[in-house]
Amino acid sequence: MRVQIKRKLSAAILAAVAYGLFLLAFQAASRAVSASDSISAALCQVVYPLDQFPAAKDFHYTFFGNGFFVNESGDLITAAHVVSAFREGGRPHIIVGPRNEPRQLLEATIVDADWEHDVAILRATPNPFRSDSKIVYLPLSLGTPPRGNSVLTDSLLSSDVENASSLDAPQEDLSQGQVLDYQFHREEGSPDSEVLLFSQQVLAGQSGSPLVSADSQGVVGIIVGRWLLPVVMPLAANRNRVALAPGAALRIHYAVSLLEKNHIAWHAVEEPARPAEPPAQDLGFVPPAPVSVVGVNYPPQALFGGDVLLDVLIDAEGKPADIKVLAGDGPFLEPALSAVRTWSFKPATLDGQAVEARIGIVFQFPQSFLPRLTRPERKHDEVLAESDDRSALPVLTVEPDYPPNSVAQGSVGLYSLVDSEGHITSTSTLLDVGSLTAPTATAVRRWQFAPAKQAGIATESAVVVVETFRRPSL
Repeated sequence: MRVQIKRKLSAAILAAVAYGLFLLAFQAASRAVSASDSISAALCQVVYPLDQFPAAKDFHYTFFGNGFFVNESGDLITAAHVVSAFREGGRPHIIVGPRNEPRQLLEATIVDADWEHDVAILRATPNPFRSDSKIVYLPLSLGTPPRGNSVLTDSLLSSDVENASSLDAPQEDLSQGQVLDYQFHREEGSPDSEVLLFSQQVLAGQSGSPLVSADSQGVVGIIVGRWLLPVVMPLAANRNRVALAPGAALRIHYAVSLLEKNHIAWHAVEEPARPAEPPAQDLGFVPPAPVSVVGVNYPPQALFGGDVLLDVLIDAEGKPADIKVLAGDGPFLEPALSAVRTWSFKPATLDGQAVEARIGIVFQFPQSFLPRLTRPERKHDEVLAESDDRSALPVLTVEPDYPPNSVAQGSVGLYSLVDSEGHITSTSTLLDVGSLTAPTATAVRRWQFAPAKQAGIATESAVVVVETFRRPSL
């Protein structure tokens, strides 16, 4: 396990900086964060009261971590391990309100938790938005901040973890850093989770806090701990390079997936990449379109590349309901299935009504040797040739060329519409990895597809292609 979660507060807090430098302006509707509000207005501490009958203003509590509101209904997000003590019973509480004013102690219900990916949804009771105009929610950003982009984080910490007092204002830790890298981690028995590494050390008690992109001004991650493998980064002052244990934040995708599963509203600071839709005259049927997707880790034990072909039923609520595996090579299949189970979709519509529909999903892992040891083309049987209902799927795939002078790796995601003759008519980008996206799109245009069928009739459909690269070896 590469992410370390500490339970005791460090004695030293990061040096204070000018508070006004880190105030964020968020777009939005009624209660979204404005230029005069800080991230802390959406924060709450996750605690457990120690008093049998807590007083309104004077109570003691055990401090577990942070959470942040995502809507005006009082729903909030935190890391699942913050509330793991209540997994078998008991109810967490939250403390809300400005840190230098009397704060409220509220009960919080665990609405749902994805323990494998370390994210949980809580609901405050009663809803504090009805009585406190200073509380706000944070919008979420499905974009992927490039390496080097600035990110902000804010947390409310308690100096006494085991027996804190509401009369003592929590310590606020507001800091700015940079995106260093994206990595996958896995706990024993759990699927891969993608985390964003950023150039700030994480203190005990910061788990569950939001990581906010300075560009999109939306939450891009949930702080889960400290990355144990050192990451080398340059120091601006003298250009020397130092190794440090950076912070690790779970990609916000996993929270969006859990929110969508529970039909809980959330606010996007920006529209996610919107896949191309059929022209107006064809809007009788509109195929499913991805809302939130993540890539996969290239299996470290894989020697050569491989393809995974899936025919997936997206139900009328936008969730993958039935996954048919049509092809899957060795170590690539399980990571692909684990990723798809967390994806969220805008469901297909027929004459404006949500309906279930099948979509093709293809994961390709190009071989990572230079020069190539195998041919880039792969042929696939038309497995569902006799099926009356199926998605469009490739019968020939072509691996993209790895661009010269590039050191990039990761997953490129494309969304393509395939017509009733098996030809790609449009493509949009879901996951962008700089120098790798263009060669991926070029290669996919050479693919050959068997068209989708509905009630035995060839029809237009959609395909999601995820191309996962590993840096080549000679």
